[in-house]
Amino acid sequence: MRTRTRRAAVAVTAAALLPLALAACSDSSSKDTGSDSSSASASKGTEKDSPSDGTKTMSEPFGPGCASVPKDGAGSFAGMAKDPVATAASNNPDLSTLVTAVKKAGLVDTLNNAENVTVFAPTNDAFAKIPKADLDKVLNDKAQLTKILTYHVVGQKLAPKDLEKGSFETLEKSKLTTSGSGESYKVNGSANVVCGNVKTANANVYIIDSVLMPKS
Repeated sequence: MRTRTRRAAVAVTAAALLPLALAACSDSSSKDTGSDSSSASASKGTEKDSPSDGTKTMSEPFGPGCASVPKDGAGSFAGMAKDPVATAASNNPDLSTLVTAVKKAGLVDTLNNAENVTVFAPTNDAFAKIPKADLDKVLNDKAQLTKILTYHVVGQKLAPKDLEKGSFETLEKSKLTTSGSGESYKVNGSANVVCGNVKTANANVYIIDSVLMPKS
């Protein structure tokens, strides 16, 4: 009789505990599922925020002239990003004439110490379009050279979208205009951006194929 009573008590206890065990399992499963769901959601968010492989974003340099920029070292895009703009330009072989002009005008420290500027940087070929006699004359006239070079500098950082239809005051105090879209932009309607959105420590640089001349 006692044995039967004990068996009945065990059965009752088991029956009482079974729903609790099932509930605990259900809660654990639900938590695990939620965790998995959160992880999946976070993973999807990361994938969405990351650019697709091989896709160039507009935060990167663009334009046909970028191909001539060194792939590594101080003159590369990564190297230039670490240095202030005049120093960065001095490490780019396509900008050697510009660097010579900046040194002659005594503007190295001015450009390197400037904060958040945009520089439209003419290539060596851009300077080569100017007759040699005229170029030599300008290079030896510090006041005129300073006027021309500061006309290439805008006192704010410009992103590509800002260039679509813009008018900006330069450090020379007169304005230049920009136009274009995508990866094709012009400055003052004639100078083409051949390598745009190059970052330096204190400036955004747009390398152009013509020297800009202030109107006055």
